Amino acid sequence: MTEFYRAYGLGIASGPVLPELETCAPPDGPADLEIVTGAVPDSPDPSEGWQAISPFVQVCEGRFWLKVPGVARFTVEHGRRVVVQPEDGIDAESVRVFLLGSVLGAVLFQRGFLVLHGNAIDIDGRAMVCLGPSGAGKSTLAAAFAARGHRILADDVVPVDADCAAVPGFPRIKLWQDAADRLEIATGDLDRIRPELNKFNMPVRDTFCATPLPIRWVYLLTTDNRDEITLTPISGLNRFQPLLAHTYRRRFMEGMALRPDHLQRCGALAGRVHLARVQRPGKGFDIDGLVDTLLADMAQAG
Repeated sequence: MTEFYRAYGLGIASGPVLPELETCAPPDGPADLEIVTGAVPDSPDPSEGWQAISPFVQVCEGRFWLKVPGVARFTVEHGRRVVVQPEDGIDAESVRVFLLGSVLGAVLFQRGFLVLHGNAIDIDGRAMVCLGPSGAGKSTLAAAFAARGHRILADDVVPVDADCAAVPGFPRIKLWQDAADRLEIATGDLDRIRPELNKFNMPVRDTFCATPLPIRWVYLLTTDNRDEITLTPISGLNRFQPLLAHTYRRRFMEGMALRPDHLQRCGALAGRVHLARVQRPGKGFDIDGLVDTLLADMAQAG
């Protein structure tokens, strides 16, 4: 049975059930993206020009292959079709972790988006994007903004269109248990992203922004040994490299021969936004203080 969903501006027809996504009515014509369960080779045919970028990822122009041992194999073709072959006995939640992350990231690259690793938040009709490595606190920050009434556009994967607008993903934030405890969010009724992980899917349907918003501010979130939050603007030619460095699954993009367009998109975004590095203490995460610091900087930058 096929269900229909909407995410990242795409109408999606999917055989696998995707409860994290917003459902929608069937389209009048073909869906933008089709996701099916089917056979995926254990390794691609080398005669077709595939390039291995890791032991479990291979790419060629317009195509992507991913193997997650013990979970599933996936292929993506030209941003329009995804084939999933789960391993026998694997839970659906584990398959969706990779389907809604790395695999949809490959889809977005193939469809021409600049794809950043971060979160996007609605601040009075413009988007603030927070970038950073895993563990920096991006999702915790997004949940804190949501608690203050700000709408969430995207968590973890932020596509940017040709007009430098953040494109909405789906109404979910992924939170580790310690982050939920810090924000006083009960996790008893939340679904784990994988059965063995203390990381949860927190729905944000009531505070979800489904409309693309122009990006005005970009913050690079890091941690250090200082006792206070520091914020340092980034200017001039130094603005380009951080966007490239925080590209989501950058090797995917480079392997699929998309680098020239991607560099152009990074340059266009760098020229339009207020960009700053934010360092928070590695211990004693003052989430309210961080939100206040960013709101004050955004107000000053305009």
